[in-house]
Amino acid sequence: MKWTTEEIMKMDKFKRINIINSITGIKPANLIGTRSRSGATNLAIFTSVFHMGSKPPFIGMLFRPDKDVRRHTLENIRETRQYTINHVNDQIIEQSHYTSAKFDAGVSEFEGCGFKEEYIEGFSAPFVQESKIKIGLTLEEEIPISLNDTIIVVGQIEHIIIEGNCLMENGYIDLENSQSVGVSGLNSYYSLNKKKDLPYARVEEMPDFKAR
Repeated sequence: MKWTTEEIMKMDKFKRINIINSITGIKPANLIGTRSRSGATNLAIFTSVFHMGSKPPFIGMLFRPDKDVRRHTLENIRETRQYTINHVNDQIIEQSHYTSAKFDAGVSEFEGCGFKEEYIEGFSAPFVQESKIKIGLTLEEEIPISLNDTIIVVGQIEHIIIEGNCLMENGYIDLENSQSVGVSGLNSYYSLNKKKDLPYARVEEMPDFKAR
């Protein structure tokens, strides 16, 4: 199949959404935990989390605001400036997926989807107890993208929690041991299996690919 931009724009809405959302491949599945000033907690699944730097340790996340729908995650981050990123693993895929459902006002997704809140002293945002890799962040900057009215939220890492044998000696996170999962499109979930460890790429140490 082959399409131009014009042909893509004329596609059935849901077919276009599915193609564009899955064309970039597997995205990380994360649960974003927040808490309002009044103490109401919120939990939402996101696939738009990305690395922005390690010194200082920054993580970015893309939001798609909708003027007709309240975005409690973004509202809470703006109110308290604290939030958590929690890896989705094999055991909590279905629960995590349904955090995107529209719950009645006053019902936390923690309660509605059967998750337990976990807290660190001095940090207001809730972590997901069932997650094996958890990050606590403080809001540093919002970057508006005028092209499509999206917003990049940049947070600085304040806390990292890694459970069990998910951390390797060299500092790499073992996503296979953590059973972290990825998402293609909006609702297809994939397990992550490590295929190979390779050294830092140096030209003088490259294999002779042309001879293969």
